[in-house]
Amino acid sequence: MIEQTPLEIIEWTYQPPAGESIPDEAIHGSISLDVMKKRASTKKGIACRFSCQFKAGETTILTYTSEDSYVIDLADVIDMKELLTMLRNSFSKFNEKFELLKLGTILQNQVIQQPDESRINLEAILQLLH
Repeated sequence: MIEQTPLEIIEWTYQPPAGESIPDEAIHGSISLDVMKKRASTKKGIACRFSCQFKAGETTILTYTSEDSYVIDLADVIDMKELLTMLRNSFSKFNEKFELLKLGTILQNQVIQQPDESRINLEAILQLLH
């Protein structure tokens, strides 16, 4: 059995720029994913930590980091397809929270780009679950 835990916001630091407004096209975002192994005597799992930053030039407007975990029975075997589903679900929760929290900020027209799955080392993550 696989159980997904609630999303935990680690950091939400919003610093609107002082002075004149910034056009949407001058704001650039980046995203990163870190996956960590979790293990207990009767369960195994991973924690998925997504982080994003929005900047205008060298000025950081937002730093947002959250973590989502999966708790898995020791006997369960996770394949590549299931792992991708887990990562996509975690990103979806991360993005959903961003969409809610960005209201009232200058980032209302910004979106978080989903991580490029071709750049994620899925084999290494699967090894964390063995």
